[in-house]
Amino acid sequence: MFAKRLLQKATNHNHHQHNATGYLTSKNVDLRISVHYGIPSTASVLAFDPIQRLLAIGTLDGRIKVIGGDNIEGLLISPKQLPYKYLEFLVNQGYLVSISNDNDIQNSSEVPTLCSSALYYFSIVLWLRKLSDLRVWNLETRCITCSLQWESNITAFSVIVGSHFMYIGDENGLMSVLKYEAEDGTLLLLPYRLSSNSLTEAAGSSFLSHQPVIGILPQPSSSGNRQDIRINSLVVLSVLIAYESGLLILWDVVEVRVVIVRGDKVLELKDGVVYSPSKGDTYLTDNTNGLQLEEKEISALCWASSSGSTLAVGYVDGDIFFWKTSTTISSKGQKAGLSCNSVVKLQLSSAERRLPVILLHWSASNKSQNDGDGQLFIYGGDEIGSDEVLTVLSLEWCSGMDTLRCVGRVDLTLAGSFADMILSPCASAISSNSDASVLVLTNPGRLHFFDHASLSALSSESERKVSISSVEYPVVIPSTDPIMTVAKLSIFTTVENSSKDLVEIVTRMKRGTKLNVAGGTHWPLTGGVANHMCFAEDGRVERVYISGYEDGSVQIWDATYPVFSLLCVLEREIKGIEVAGSNASVSKLDFCSLTFGLAVGNKYGLVRLYNLNDSLKETSFHYVTETKREVHNLPRGKGLNCRAVFCLLDSPVQALQFVNKGAKLSIGYECGQVAVLDMNSLSVLFLTGCVSTPTSPVISIAWKTYMRSDGHSKSSKESQPESKVPDGPPKELMFLLTKDSKVYVIDAGSGSMTGARPMHMKKDSAVISMYVMEGNIAASVNEPSKDNTSIGIEQLEVEHNSLPEVVPSEGSLKESLVLICCKDALQLYHTKSVLQGDNKSICKVKLRNSCCWTTIFKKDENICGLVLLYQTGVLEVRSLPDLELLKETSLMSILRWNFKANMDRTMTSTDNGQIALVNGSEVAFISILTNEHDFRIPESLPCLHDKVLAAATEAAIGFSSNWKKKKVTSPRILGGIVKGFKGGKVNTMDHNAYAKSDCSHLEGVFLRNPFPDPPLNAPDNQEAVELSIDDIEIDEPVTVASTSSHKIHKNDKEKGTERERLCDGGGDDAMPKLRTREEIIAKYRKAGDAASVAGEARNKLMERQEKLQLVLNSFYSRGLMVEKVVVVVVGSGIQRISKQTEDLRNGAEDFASLADELVKAMEARKWWQI
Repeated sequence: MFAKRLLQKATNHNHHQHNATGYLTSKNVDLRISVHYGIPSTASVLAFDPIQRLLAIGTLDGRIKVIGGDNIEGLLISPKQLPYKYLEFLVNQGYLVSISNDNDIQNSSEVPTLCSSALYYFSIVLWLRKLSDLRVWNLETRCITCSLQWESNITAFSVIVGSHFMYIGDENGLMSVLKYEAEDGTLLLLPYRLSSNSLTEAAGSSFLSHQPVIGILPQPSSSGNRQDIRINSLVVLSVLIAYESGLLILWDVVEVRVVIVRGDKVLELKDGVVYSPSKGDTYLTDNTNGLQLEEKEISALCWASSSGSTLAVGYVDGDIFFWKTSTTISSKGQKAGLSCNSVVKLQLSSAERRLPVILLHWSASNKSQNDGDGQLFIYGGDEIGSDEVLTVLSLEWCSGMDTLRCVGRVDLTLAGSFADMILSPCASAISSNSDASVLVLTNPGRLHFFDHASLSALSSESERKVSISSVEYPVVIPSTDPIMTVAKLSIFTTVENSSKDLVEIVTRMKRGTKLNVAGGTHWPLTGGVANHMCFAEDGRVERVYISGYEDGSVQIWDATYPVFSLLCVLEREIKGIEVAGSNASVSKLDFCSLTFGLAVGNKYGLVRLYNLNDSLKETSFHYVTETKREVHNLPRGKGLNCRAVFCLLDSPVQALQFVNKGAKLSIGYECGQVAVLDMNSLSVLFLTGCVSTPTSPVISIAWKTYMRSDGHSKSSKESQPESKVPDGPPKELMFLLTKDSKVYVIDAGSGSMTGARPMHMKKDSAVISMYVMEGNIAASVNEPSKDNTSIGIEQLEVEHNSLPEVVPSEGSLKESLVLICCKDALQLYHTKSVLQGDNKSICKVKLRNSCCWTTIFKKDENICGLVLLYQTGVLEVRSLPDLELLKETSLMSILRWNFKANMDRTMTSTDNGQIALVNGSEVAFISILTNEHDFRIPESLPCLHDKVLAAATEAAIGFSSNWKKKKVTSPRILGGIVKGFKGGKVNTMDHNAYAKSDCSHLEGVFLRNPFPDPPLNAPDNQEAVELSIDDIEIDEPVTVASTSSHKIHKNDKEKGTERERLCDGGGDDAMPKLRTREEIIAKYRKAGDAASVAGEARNKLMERQEKLQLVLNSFYSRGLMVEKVVVVVVGSGIQRISKQTEDLRNGAEDFASLADELVKAMEARKWWQI
């Protein structure tokens, strides 16, 4: 009975402790990313917003990195770890569209078959279906606003600039139109769809059906040489559709017709005079022999002129063709036509086997009046086995398409394998890519910037292959160049501790914080808006991030808000004083938030001391070795001065820790010795010998102030009366954990060993860390029990041994525990047992994987949790002191990272559960506790979309449009302005390219199907055709339900009738206008002469007459059968049924007479009056 009551009491006590303030539960744990810097190593695709000046980088693992200016960066993570295939901004609208491919395993069941055993069976067939996920991201909220799964592989994607409309091309040859509704946050699939069959039929081509769409390019300026722009003075939009087989079709989306067709089976190459500064560099064909395009697959394409009159197409075999896209060609008397080819062929190498042309980009030249002059950027097309370069060709056109001159070629050697590139136009010509700079992405995750001025200067160089010194992306927190070796994240205990001197340093450093770009080059990324909290006048610092590097330097960052700012860089050398080993790699860091003291230890054994509080006033420098002490006077500099350098041992520093509120500093060396420094006098208190024999490195150091009375009631026997031991003066103890799994306790005052022997763990294992946890922790440990095995996620074995009862006495300290973390186990000891050298643990947890890093954190100022990182990348959160597993996740699920060797060396944490990690060029900060707002998120997050800039741009566009409407009074003036843009004389930005209003008329265009499905014909083997009143279809425009909230108002003047458009709006007796052969072909979508077109029209007339006659005969034959029709109406009588039958009979006779009259009227009309 006594044991039962004792167990109930212990259970109730533990339950109370679990619900007490500071105890950790699974509900309190939520691992998430707070801050992320750097470009992921899996970066693969780029997108650029030329107005907002933002760069988006898609990765192979479902992440999107958004980079702006002033250290503003954002990370978007997709729920699926899929590579991004396409990435595009909705320019100046705050949205980003991404497309990724997904493989979906589908199953199909055949028709059940009866087998011999009279049982049905299904044959299940599995196949791999490639789907595409299309998502729209809101840059303001940093989340997915809508998504759409495409039921096929998307092979082409393009956004109509200045609108919410998108073109989608898939593997089945279908081009579709999507619209993003920003108000509703939805993606709408519009009825406007073009199949490869309908387009090839309209173009008169004989290419195979279901050809994948390889590219979609909206024409930048659809005016060109066309004379039929008449829709409310708006520019008629055209789109170029490229198929994998080589077919190129320029399609007018408004008039629903083919403008030009290129890439037919046989073409003629244009004559041309070719000039190349380096013989054999670039090859352009100058003969007129026919060239077969069979099996010539397209791999890349781009517009090669600012007006869209020339198209550059790259092929799999390494060829590059320049196609003329205008409808009027005057060369050697050749007339214009839909299928006429005008092309110039270009080759980067004369080798037979060449690389496919992977990428093409064009940048126009503002210095030339010809819109076809500029630079062509090419990746690929060179000889197989050649060096990986980015080729830049400077091209000039003379006399239209007659002469092509290559006036310069530069091969840029890349640092790393090529991933993607994008043009960054200057602010004055963001819509035309004129005089654009280049951003090149290479693996692994390196971003390079080539300024236009430097590229233009290289064009005149005689050397072909140039290793240009590109400007690499100025990372916010460097981690690879130089290599980061150690880091420290520290929080100031109270904001008031920020002294005036520190505020002065912060204010001065923040004012000068700029992206350091080599050579004074203007970095193109300036987007985003930092929160006003980051620029507070008081400039107080609540958190700092300190990084040490392989070259011995140290950088300190203000990490108070999500936008970090560099405070200072500590150079490794001391001015005017030669210190041996100062260039060695930094191995350990520690920072005291109370005194602002910073200690930096390196692999040479040096320890440098700084003070962020009074280093501006510090002029004396102390250089202390094991045998001497020197004091030097230093000139007062702009940055922080080093207070002292201690060179006591020639052994790497393994442990550093400030204690006694920053008054002392303990140092642990790899040789197994320990030193303690006095921070006030900058002297050595003591230096121990090797604490372990044989020599073993010191892994961890912990301090504890110990009262000579342990607070327990002492009695020789349990039955004797208790007697308390009087309290003595406090005593400081230093706990040392060495690599050989031993714990030594040293008197921190004298440096002598305490206790008869060190505590040696039962089983030698690789130790990681040690923590001495003070506070009321032991009371919540489970009651003594036998060995138990926890069956949970990991099936770990937990051993619990006896805990002595804690009875605190007046003046004594609270009980403490010692936690030792090993690679394969966690062991919890009573502090008294460690002092006595007893290796009997009170709690032991065996780990299923190899652990490499640990840390503890607090909640409500009480130590409550333990975080473990395994070499598999798994992260665990356990409660203390019972070591119960609360949360299990991984670096892959949170950050999409794989664990890398030595990652644990740069990991650091704070007491409140903030963890900093480094992986390659990425630096991430993770929060552990729920509702933890140390970075003041979300109110302090920077905005990735500048609403003020967007509104100002829209206002400028509206003002510019209104001004142009007032100034432009005739088509001739408008034509002159267009020519000015084309000729390069006008160097201002074409704002209309980004105006939403200019594309508002497109919604009405895209809400109708350009090729409505014809009525299904009856099979030939059908014996009798019976028509009813429901089978009659009247040829009227198909009404499509609008998927938008906007109402579509039809314009009668635009629409008209077919006859009015043919006769130019004349009366009934008007004769048709004489049209050219090209206009007739464009109108009726068929190639041939006027006689064939007239014959086809007559055939259509005869078909209509036959259909009407068929309907008429059907009604005559079935007129008497109408009486037999019974219409059932609920609540009606027999008289009502008879009346309705009579009405149906009369209606059928009236319809038959009407049809007869219609036949007679159609016979009297001419073919051109249809």
